[in-house]
Amino acid sequence: MCGRYASKLEAALERDWALTRPPPLFESYNIAPTTRVPVIRERNGERVCELIRWGLVPFWAKGVPTKLSTINARMETITTTASYRGPWKQGQRCILPALGFYEWQVRESGKQPWYIHLADQPVFGFAGLWDWSAAADGTVLESCTIITMPANPFMAEIHNSKARMPAILQREDHATWLSGEPAAALDCLHPYPEVQMLAHTVSTVVNSTQNNGPRLIEAAP
Repeated sequence: MCGRYASKLEAALERDWALTRPPPLFESYNIAPTTRVPVIRERNGERVCELIRWGLVPFWAKGVPTKLSTINARMETITTTASYRGPWKQGQRCILPALGFYEWQVRESGKQPWYIHLADQPVFGFAGLWDWSAAADGTVLESCTIITMPANPFMAEIHNSKARMPAILQREDHATWLSGEPAAALDCLHPYPEVQMLAHTVSTVVNSTQNNGPRLIEAAP
C-alpha cells in the first residue's frame, strides 16, 4: 500500500516528462489522503500535470466520497472492482510524480517509519487511475488512486504487516501507461527492481500529517 509520500515539482518536469505546459507549483514532504496532489494525464492530445484529490471518488458516487478507502487500488482487481473498473475501461490512467514514499515497519517496540526512494529516478511516477464525479449542483470532483501490488523482497521486509508496495513505473513506460492499449498498460505493472530501491528509517515526526518539510525525509539518528 501507499498512504503517505513526498513530491516536489520543478520546471524541469515539463521537459523531462514531455509535458505540454509547465506543471503547477507543488512541494510537500508529508502528502496525506484527501489532499490535492499532482497527476500527469493525457487529455485532448496533450500531456498535462494538474492537481486533483487523492482518494478516488467514482463517477457513480455523485461527487460524494465513499466510506471505503480508495487511496490505493489493488493491481489484481482494478479491472473488476466497482470503484476502478470504470476508469480502467475508459483508459483514465495517470501518473503521480513522487520523490519517495513512507511505509511503517512493525517492530516489538512499535511502528517504525521508513522513507523509500529510488537510485535511478530522483523523481519517479506511481501508476494511478483517475475519475470524475458530478454532484447534484453540477460541481465536478476529479480524483485519483495509486495502484499497489505484492511487495518485492526488499519492500516485504519493510512493509512487513501487509507486504504490499506501490506500482512504480519505469521512465520508458510512461507513454504506454498513459495512452497505450490496456494489455500493454498492464504489462507496465511489475515490482520495481530491488537493486534500484533505497530506504532509511526516519523520525516518527512524520506520523502526524500536521508536520511537513524536507527534514521529514532525513535519516533518523
